[in-house]
Amino acid sequence: MPQNRKPIVVVGSVTMDMVTCTPQIPRIGETVIGTSFSTTPGGKGANQAVAIARLGYPVQFLGHIGEDAYGPQLIQNLNDAGVDTSLITPVPGSSGLAPIFLAENGQNAIVVVPGANGKVEPAYIDQHIDTIRNAGMVLCQLELPRASTEHTIALCAELGVPVMLDPAPAAPVSDSVWKQVAWFTPNETEAAFYLDDHSSTEAIARHLLDRGVAAVALKRGSDGAYIATSSGESGWAKPFPVQAVDTVAAGDCFNGAFAVALLEGKDPLEAARFACAASAISVTRSGAQAAMPTRADVDVFLEQNR
Repeated sequence: MPQNRKPIVVVGSVTMDMVTCTPQIPRIGETVIGTSFSTTPGGKGANQAVAIARLGYPVQFLGHIGEDAYGPQLIQNLNDAGVDTSLITPVPGSSGLAPIFLAENGQNAIVVVPGANGKVEPAYIDQHIDTIRNAGMVLCQLELPRASTEHTIALCAELGVPVMLDPAPAAPVSDSVWKQVAWFTPNETEAAFYLDDHSSTEAIARHLLDRGVAAVALKRGSDGAYIATSSGESGWAKPFPVQAVDTVAAGDCFNGAFAVALLEGKDPLEAARFACAASAISVTRSGAQAAMPTRADVDVFLEQNR
């Protein structure tokens, strides 16, 4: 591990995605004929960790897998990507599972079954306090038990380690969380969950900052990303027009790349542009972790899309 770069620590979920491709996502009560089925490693935490590792940045993972047939596959996939999995603990029962419906137009619908992810407890986080203390940044999502995620965020605040919180799937958080988070990164649907606000993106960002977060990155898919900080910096990172094949994990790719760029010294808007480029590449490929670009991929893409 490079001595001049503090690793990113991802505290999150690792699941096996069970992907059904179908002409369109079925409505309630509707049956459709699918075109293919596959299993592929996923989980928002694991996706973000792979995105980081593929960009050549050191990343460690904290979480659980199940003592089932999927567990070893999930670990091996993370190892192959370059993620440090030495602290992942197997627990009795199934690994996390995520049935996914993927339509021909690239849209998706996902159900997350926590499995082993639901057994990550605050005590497990405390066992690895030194790992968190030495992190350059900690990435959290909301697929682990709320108590464990909020405990992680509070611990990071105590240790002075910045946290990037991806509020997905959107769920309530304690009031204390807002002031303990360095970056809050919702997409449009998730932002609406917390504000029930249908005003402009800029106004939504101001309202989130008013809650106490230090900075927000509002992910807007094909519209790019809007960045706003409590210090007054704000602006749009414009999108890169591409033909989307599969939007699964595009937001996770953004978060991983955004964290890498910030820790490498890029200013927030420059970092968001880098992250938009990475996520744009990812949606042109099928799969979640399999779609994550390398550093060379992003560098070439940016050069071609100045």
